[in-house]
Amino acid sequence: MSAILAAKAGATYLSPFIGRVDDITWDGIKLIEEISEIYTMQAYDTAILAASIRTPLHIVQAAKAGADVVTCPLSAIMGLFKHPLTDIGLAQFLADHKKANG
Repeated sequence: MSAILAAKAGATYLSPFIGRVDDITWDGIKLIEEISEIYTMQAYDTAILAASIRTPLHIVQAAKAGADVVTCPLSAIMGLFKHPLTDIGLAQFLADHKKANG
């Protein structure tokens, strides 16, 4: 695995392109997990930079899998601010506040 070679060579970052890995029917998030596990077990200092992030869920999954950094489009970052239950809750709160404070 090239991730091991990169760490042994002293690389500061390793950048698996998880969206592209997914495109060839491998599991990009699983790859991050495996690399993170090896790096932890071997005490490598190389950070994992998850690239080719495509969705807000990819960001969360990459973080849970052990990625230290991600590169992604702004739309994926902005998507982290959105959640249907949060949007509904905020709308209800604002309506209740307006009703109570006229």
